[in-house]
Parts: sequence; C-alpha cells; structure tokens
Amino acid sequence: MDEVKSRQINVQPSGWQCMAGPDDSLLEAALLSGVRLPNSCRNGTCRTCMCKLLQGSVSYRIEWPGLSADEKSEGWILPCVALAESDVTLDVPDAVKVF
Repeated sequence: MDEVKSRQINVQPSGWQCMAGPDDSLLEAALLSGVRLPNSCRNGTCRTCMCKLLQGSVSYRIEWPGLSADEKSEGWILPCVALAESDVTLDVPDAVKVF
C-alpha cells in the first residue's frame, strides 16, 4: 500500500459501507462492521466468498489465491485473503447485515 491507512469498502447492491485497516482482509473488515459476506474456509481455497471487484485494487495475503488467471482478469476476487490497496467496491448480492 502507498501508505498505512484505512480504506473504504462499498458493498453493492446493498450500498453498505465499512472501513478496512491495512492488515484487515476485506472479509474481516466487513464482519467487524456487521456485514456478513458469504465465507467458509477463510484461507483462499474454497471460493465461497468469491465476488466481483467493481472498483479499486487489492493485493493478496497468499501468493496465488484459488482463482484462475481468467477469473482474476475478469475482476473476481477472494475477500477472505484480499487486502484493500485503495477504496474498493464489491458486488456481493448475498451479503447480509447482522448488526
């Protein structure tokens, strides 16, 4: 990241927003803010959390998350191991507000 700071996560189509710290995965940040994204393994292999990155950029905690090169080029990401490099907008129709 260009500097250590929080990044905004916009979850569409709901319009919910939350903040991710520099060491928080997108999934962790959402859960801490009361937004449950689909998830299971939380280590980048099961693909339950797979969603589209509509805007922004991410890096990954692991060298090659469970996505094909084609999926990555089409904008698919795994929020469980993705770190926000900028403010991001995700398309997660199955997200649920829990508090």
